[in-house]
Amino acid sequence: MKILVLGSGGREHALVWKIAQSPRVSRLWCAPGNAGTDSEQLVANGTSVTNVPIPTDDLDALLAFAREHHPDLTVVGPDNPLALGVVDRFQAAGFPIWGPNKKAAQFESSKAFSQDFMNRHGIPTAASGTFTDPTVAKEFCRKLSGRCAVKADGLALGKGVLLTTSVGAAERAVDEILVRRSFGAAGERLVIQELIEGPEISLHALCDGRTARLFPTSQDHKRALDGDLGLNTGGMGAYSPTPFLDDRQLEEVGRQILDPWLRGCQAEGIDYRGILYPGVILTSQGPKVLEFNARFGDPETQVYLTRLDGDLVELLLASVEGRLDRVELRWRPEASVCVVMASGGYPENYAKGEVIRGLGEITHLPCAQVFHAGTAHRGGEVVTHGGRVLGVTAWGATLSEARNRAYTAVDRIRFEGAHFRRDIGAKGLARG
Repeated sequence: MKILVLGSGGREHALVWKIAQSPRVSRLWCAPGNAGTDSEQLVANGTSVTNVPIPTDDLDALLAFAREHHPDLTVVGPDNPLALGVVDRFQAAGFPIWGPNKKAAQFESSKAFSQDFMNRHGIPTAASGTFTDPTVAKEFCRKLSGRCAVKADGLALGKGVLLTTSVGAAERAVDEILVRRSFGAAGERLVIQELIEGPEISLHALCDGRTARLFPTSQDHKRALDGDLGLNTGGMGAYSPTPFLDDRQLEEVGRQILDPWLRGCQAEGIDYRGILYPGVILTSQGPKVLEFNARFGDPETQVYLTRLDGDLVELLLASVEGRLDRVELRWRPEASVCVVMASGGYPENYAKGEVIRGLGEITHLPCAQVFHAGTAHRGGEVVTHGGRVLGVTAWGATLSEARNRAYTAVDRIRFEGAHFRRDIGAKGLARG
């Protein structure tokens, strides 16, 4: 099989890494890829992965590449091409592609659509409202005593959410998004949710339009600094599994969320094939969905794919072809931890082009893998090229062992301005 992966982040490097392990794959491209994706080799024939310098939002160029090279499957990593309709374009041209179509991708591309869908179909979620008028939005904030999650309606690279605990802060958040348009067109509308409390977990389910196969739990760390302080980011680290739900409880949470979601999709003619990723708060009243994402989480992908036992390509094909009811997801019992190393200043302004040293030392460490995100090649060296630079991932028999291995690897890697959280997985250890 020839496979094309779309994307350039840590999630896409993890997808490439796992897909390259499939004996079915004879050629693998990544568009545009990074300095890690093209270092992977296929187990089937030893061929290196090829990076293709096409941005994921250039749908015309991606389709032209597909017409020239005829991939047997295209795998979409990030949210933006899904929202633009890359799946619809490829399907119309006769190319198999994995990921939700434009209609289904609205679960992520519009928080208002997603919130209304949950309300219509009885999916447990927070009290909320959707607004275009800042005055009316601020009135709703006051009704919630300022304890709000103020969200840009559209895509904002995982950063379009402002959490507030006072009326003044909530009103400033409304102005930030709706008046000053800090998140651009994504903030033409905003969704305000009540701020609900409890452990937050990331759920993932592989879907084929009729069946949803639930993954184990994971937990992301969104804030930039230890102790969940600092600005929201795209994610500073993750681990799996979490100790907050046992197998029976996870199955029950899945029933409460995925069953009505599937019924709602069928009732509204939404053919959802891909990953559904609900962010969930485990409240004292039960699980509540904060929002839906229409693709793999990043850095959750890194911890999931290091635990997945078996051929990812087989699962992706089953999702595309509507036969998930006939396959089984198998997971290794080990825990996995991913620590994100970011550029100095991220998630605000940061420098690019800093040389990354120590990557070669990681190859000698047990049960460790560095997934590149914001990296590039320059004159024979690997340099920083984004805010989140590396996802340093390790696995072990226990969460503690996996965490120690991950931080041992992190401490071998150096680049100017590097920063990372030292408490990834700490909540799991405290609970466990």
